[in-house]
Amino acid sequence: MGSLNVHLISSRAQLNDFTRQLLKDIHALDRMLDEGWFDDDVLHIGAEQEMCLVNTHYKPLPCALPMLEALENDFFTTELAQFNLEANLPPLPFTGTCFADMEDNLNELLGQLHRVGQSEGIEYVLTGILPTIRKFDLEMGNLTPLERYHALMEAISKMRGKVHELHIVGLDELNIKHDSAMLESCNTSFQVHMQVRPDDFIRKYNVAQALAGPALAIAVNSPLLFGKRLWAETRVALFQQSIDTRVATEHIRDRSARVMFGTSWLEGSVVELFKEDIVRFRVMLMSDPEEDVFLQLDKGVAPALRALMVHNSTVYRWNRPCYGVSPGGRPHLRIENRVFPSGPTVLDEMANSAFWLGLMTEFDHEYPDLTRQMEFVHAKDNFISAARDGLNTDFTWIKGKKISVCKLIREELLPLARAGLQRNQVNKDDIDRLLGVIEARNETRQTGAQWVYNSHTELIKETSREEVSIALTSAMIKNQKSGKPIHEWELAKLEDLRHWKPYSMLVEEFMTTDLFTVQQDDIPELVADILSWRRIKHIPVEDDKGRLKGLINYRSLLHFYSKNCHIPHARKVTVKELMIKDPVTIGPGATIREALTLMQDKKVDCLPVVKKDRLIGIITEGNFMSITASLLKSSEIT
Repeated sequence: MGSLNVHLISSRAQLNDFTRQLLKDIHALDRMLDEGWFDDDVLHIGAEQEMCLVNTHYKPLPCALPMLEALENDFFTTELAQFNLEANLPPLPFTGTCFADMEDNLNELLGQLHRVGQSEGIEYVLTGILPTIRKFDLEMGNLTPLERYHALMEAISKMRGKVHELHIVGLDELNIKHDSAMLESCNTSFQVHMQVRPDDFIRKYNVAQALAGPALAIAVNSPLLFGKRLWAETRVALFQQSIDTRVATEHIRDRSARVMFGTSWLEGSVVELFKEDIVRFRVMLMSDPEEDVFLQLDKGVAPALRALMVHNSTVYRWNRPCYGVSPGGRPHLRIENRVFPSGPTVLDEMANSAFWLGLMTEFDHEYPDLTRQMEFVHAKDNFISAARDGLNTDFTWIKGKKISVCKLIREELLPLARAGLQRNQVNKDDIDRLLGVIEARNETRQTGAQWVYNSHTELIKETSREEVSIALTSAMIKNQKSGKPIHEWELAKLEDLRHWKPYSMLVEEFMTTDLFTVQQDDIPELVADILSWRRIKHIPVEDDKGRLKGLINYRSLLHFYSKNCHIPHARKVTVKELMIKDPVTIGPGATIREALTLMQDKKVDCLPVVKKDRLIGIITEGNFMSITASLLKSSEIT
């Protein structure tokens, strides 16, 4: 959607006009297919690299627009959030040294980005989800201030409402609400494009669906979100839930998410996919009309099919059909693989691409009747299983065969990928080098996700959750610069915290969120036991809706019992009569310095953290003890 002039639909008349354009585009596409307009001489491949921008404290930095201005390079463009950028790689013929050339092009772009950002203390990170991203970073103030992004956010909210719920269960559980679809901006990916001949499109698209599971399993790189260990590729669940425009109803009715795998094997032609998207999904955005598409066809000019492309840009298939017009004026078709996360390194991304593209070339030669040999539901289930568990899962494969992912990749898919690349006469050294990375990753089972899991397990024994995310991000940057593929990375260590100082944290990052609360009508005995059992000094008082009503601490209980323990009516006293009714509070976006100053000024040793009247955390003296320990540790490391 980046290059399209899109905006919200403001009236029924506009919606109807745009729908007519959309339907005309479908008929024009049908006509071009029938008349053989499409470029199918030399097939090309391409890619889009998304990345996160961080500051010297490894936190998201909303600086995309000034960075673009400083870069002065049209291959870079914006993303939804101002702390992300995208680099578009030029298409290359799928043969010879295409992978080495693509790798050089990407390294050159990232090198320029590094040089420009270095003087401003800006780094880029290649990762599916940045470990240090905070819910605070997803406020609308960090939305890239361009009309198309505002229109998208407003259109989603109009369909879904203002409250966006996110619930993902993995090793940990994440269950939060947010006020916009900005949750989607946590995701960064490496999208690979493969040009396909029209006559091959149905077969190749079905192959892409079958391969989505194993391709994702070997590439997973996004297991952490807001400090929670979730899926091996949390992007999959996060993307679907953050962009979902469905609303819950009392009735059992099938509705498709706009982020979708699909519903069945493809039959007919590529037009069937576009038609399904029109049937299933309401138009969200519109573009300015282009010249009548049929007049353009009569003149021998391939139309941009702008209305169709705008609608296509708001339906997020993991294998997305794409139409485009080449510089020479001939239209072409592509399959866009949106499965791969960004990173961990450029070399890993090139290896993922070579593995997938080789398989896409060869798989239908090995299995010409794929849709008769494999159930679609198994392809879809394999994809979800890969997203949840990465290489630690079994697939239901051809003819219903059960097989572990690692065995499947080692014994069947790597040989097929090699044969496919050889069929396209890809340079032998590049084949050996890139598929060698896949083979080693498969044998060591160290994907990006597994590296994060293992690093987290070791680090959390020694430090806090916040410092773990910093150490992971710091280690990612260091290892990415080394160019070593993920299977050769050492686990992140405390030494990776050497350039970080805890005073840069926000309240949201170091507050305690595992809360023990009581309500106003509870009895003091319950409070006393909770304080004793959990070894804490303060308990927030909230109502049934999570709104803060007060604060009770051990001092107020001691005072009550010392004065009233022998008085009979004291047994009727409730928390409401003992609590501090207007406690000093703080918001999640305040800095650690502001929190400390507030506690000193108000002479309190506890701050409930409140957002929109809801209790979301608490800060106590114990949190500052942990921060002090971190400062001492970081000074020792330095």
